[in-house]
Amino acid sequence: MELFVANHPLISHKVTLLRDKTTPSAQFRQLVEELVALLTFEATKNLKVIDKEVETPLTKTVGKQLAKPTPLIIPILRAGLGMLSGITRLLPDAEVGFLGIKRNEETLQPITYANRLPDRLDNREVFLIDPMLATGGTLIDSIDYAFERGATAATCICLLGAPEGVEAVKKHVEDKWPNKLVTVHLAALDEKLNDIGYIVPGLGDAGDRLYGNSGN
Repeated sequence: MELFVANHPLISHKVTLLRDKTTPSAQFRQLVEELVALLTFEATKNLKVIDKEVETPLTKTVGKQLAKPTPLIIPILRAGLGMLSGITRLLPDAEVGFLGIKRNEETLQPITYANRLPDRLDNREVFLIDPMLATGGTLIDSIDYAFERGATAATCICLLGAPEGVEAVKKHVEDKWPNKLVTVHLAALDEKLNDIGYIVPGLGDAGDRLYGNSGN
């Protein structure tokens, strides 16, 4: 597994605004969209391309275009939905699937309650998007879903991560999927998890801050 933690003043500035508990939901959603677009730019640098001949107003030339099949974007419900517009801004032709995973607040283990993915993902690269990489359980479950269906690589885009979650994902991938490519892109790597599995300093519950309620 490869880990990339962003090091850019614009990203740092926007993360600070996200952390602020007084930032309203409307601004929070806009910041998330902007941050995901910035992270996606870096996360897509190794996408497969093919040659494409085009005719300019002056002459013919050969450029590049994304190879088929197009990437599959998988938001992890519900908070991952708030990241979708940011990534599709840069990948408008990508397909979108959904995974509904929530955390058992007592055991901190992920529970999958919805799956809207193709039966097979052979030769597909998937982008898993979820704001918080906390314990790592949700991302591990999502990576397993993708690879069990034949995906060739998984790129994970999260806003914040905790060292414990990063290490859990790394160990799981190395043990179970040693021949698969997994990359994790974070806007910031935080200090730790607290005793109820929340990232510190973090930004609170990303879903609640995106949507302004405490839905399930």
